[in-house]
Amino acid sequence: MNGRDTSGDIIELRVHGVSGAGTDQMLGLQQSAQVAGDRSGGFFRIRPSGPAPEGVPGVTLEAYRWGDLPSGTVARTLGLVFLLPFMLANVAIWMRPAKPGSEALVKSLCRVLALMLTVLYVLAVAGVALDLVAWKCLTSSRCLAGRSWLSWLSGQRIGVRLAVLALVPAAAIALVWRLSNRPGRSFEAFRAPDEELGGHRLSAVGKWDAEPLVGRLRSVHVAAAFATLSTVLLAARATNSASAATLTLAVATGVVLTACVGLLCTPALIDRAPTNTRLDTITRTLRAIAVILAALAVFHVLTSPEPWQEGQHALPGYEAILAGLCISQTALLVGFGGVLLRHRDRQSDGGPLFGLGALAISAIAISVAVAYSSELVFRVADFLDRNLPTGEGIAAGPPEAYTWAIFGFFRSVLLTTVVAGLVVLFSRPGRYRAAAAIVARDYPDRPAEALPRLRQVRDAIAKALFTEKLVLLAVVFACLTGVGMATTTIGLLEVIPSNVAERYVGVPADVITFGIALGSWKIAAVILALIIGGIFAYRTVPFRRHVGVIWDLGTFWPRAAHPFAPPCYAERAVPELTRRIIYLVERGDTVVLTGHSHGSVLLAATVLQLPPRIGARVALLTHGSPLRRLYARLFPAYIDDAVLREIGERIGWRWVNLWRDTDSIGGRIFPTHGPTSDPASRVDRRQRDPIDVVTPPGDSVPPPIQGHWPCESDETFTDAVRELARRLGPS
Repeated sequence: MNGRDTSGDIIELRVHGVSGAGTDQMLGLQQSAQVAGDRSGGFFRIRPSGPAPEGVPGVTLEAYRWGDLPSGTVARTLGLVFLLPFMLANVAIWMRPAKPGSEALVKSLCRVLALMLTVLYVLAVAGVALDLVAWKCLTSSRCLAGRSWLSWLSGQRIGVRLAVLALVPAAAIALVWRLSNRPGRSFEAFRAPDEELGGHRLSAVGKWDAEPLVGRLRSVHVAAAFATLSTVLLAARATNSASAATLTLAVATGVVLTACVGLLCTPALIDRAPTNTRLDTITRTLRAIAVILAALAVFHVLTSPEPWQEGQHALPGYEAILAGLCISQTALLVGFGGVLLRHRDRQSDGGPLFGLGALAISAIAISVAVAYSSELVFRVADFLDRNLPTGEGIAAGPPEAYTWAIFGFFRSVLLTTVVAGLVVLFSRPGRYRAAAAIVARDYPDRPAEALPRLRQVRDAIAKALFTEKLVLLAVVFACLTGVGMATTTIGLLEVIPSNVAERYVGVPADVITFGIALGSWKIAAVILALIIGGIFAYRTVPFRRHVGVIWDLGTFWPRAAHPFAPPCYAERAVPELTRRIIYLVERGDTVVLTGHSHGSVLLAATVLQLPPRIGARVALLTHGSPLRRLYARLFPAYIDDAVLREIGERIGWRWVNLWRDTDSIGGRIFPTHGPTSDPASRVDRRQRDPIDVVTPPGDSVPPPIQGHWPCESDETFTDAVRELARRLGPS
């Protein structure tokens, strides 16, 4: 057992879960050397002169570290904070129901909802530049006082101010376009060899070349973004004076937006093979037309001779466009819910989030995007106002729609928190009864001094059982978000939440105003916390264990809905694992794959890409695996009983899964019921956790409760590796 790269060995290839475990921790030592890969992701072994690690004698340990692939640098992590809504929207498309007939419709709805996020962000930046600054601040002497960098525009015509400041949202669109078009790393070198794949969709993850689709989606989103900017400018111009040129540009812009939606609603067309370049030409042409129309809209606003009607409290047409977007999002969410309920699998155990998984994630993505956009507008308004009383700074401040949006977000979070408290309260007796039964079975006849420890174990199991209850909370938040989006349109009536609540509900206006301000600052605090978390996530391993979970799970799936979402690291990790396993087997080794938590998901996708001749010399050990408990529920079209059985068959059922009752994430792979002759019935092996509740001789504390912690140092793990190595036979 050393670091020499020799053939004819039994290799235990360990793959860590989320949070990026260190290779020394994975190998059980302090000295390791990289044998393949690079700084972002690679394979490590023990140095020949290093100390002997924990493990099975005669088995060479090797570790694959992929923790830096989803994030890598601090700068990219900070980018992930602001791309969070796009990432969530992209995950939603993979959560569709398993029924084949729902695929096209769910894809279309997810992609249109994702497009609306892009439109929302453009409206937010346009609201800052065109509404707050060009229309309001530049007409207020109090707002311009001491701001020489801005006051030079104050004496210019409205058309000049709008045209100049329209460059701000245009530059923002160009920046996002540039960043999304610049690959973070090339995955072409990591493509798996063209071999036989499994028959299930999960086998395509890591094999599928998503770049052609991402390029088409990128062109569509950029076209829609520039068309949105044109719409804001033309709406402002048309409200004052609708000339023939204004109407012509408006109609052309509407055609571009319609074409964007139409392309996203035809999956059979936009998902065509990479070799089909005709659609690439169409989407690029649409993008070019949108850019030209935006330039013409800016030029038209700049040179239009018609007079502007000054004195209006907001940029004409802007609030109507914003309200129209909110109405459209609400209508789509309601329709999406109906589609998912119609196509959900009524034979399963409730399906993912009662069949509403994609809806819940889409609603959360929209909610976060609305919170981000509203907070941007509010914080800029506060900066421009200098905390002056209403009417003395930038007149009416931000549009009422953003006030209602923050009020809706605050209300959704508050009510969801209340529901969470009720769920915790009412589910507690059942969870604790189940936990007490498990403790009584695992630790019979324990001495009286072990009672405090027994209660701690019971509490840990009861908390782990709460994972299933999160289903209800996600659906509740999704429903409340839809209601919140609907109430945003009340802003068209030019009323604020505090006045409405006081008049029709009897709640004092000051209470609602305080709640809105509190909600705004809470959003700012959350964004700041995510930024700080991104900075420190790569300096403190325990901190990363919690912060990195969102990115590691969200960026596993390829970009199929939103092109500005973070790139998919599985496009490198899975092919890289496949290549390494094929190399080891072809040189004469046998391989025991061991994956913890999300590492087991990576290995599941990898096994489905292994050709039969390679799978015959591979075994699989999973621990803390969320494959059944979470992924099969959230992604039923890609992970179900059929694909799990295919994984077992491709490696000759040399598969052991270790799980604990105290684990809130991992669990069984296969159901408990079934004939003993079924090889799937021998995969799952429960680990008692902790191993005992009394303090062993020579120690001062009882054995720890492991929960979701990796179990490479446990005796049961070592025994399982030894068994799988024996079942593989001589190399």
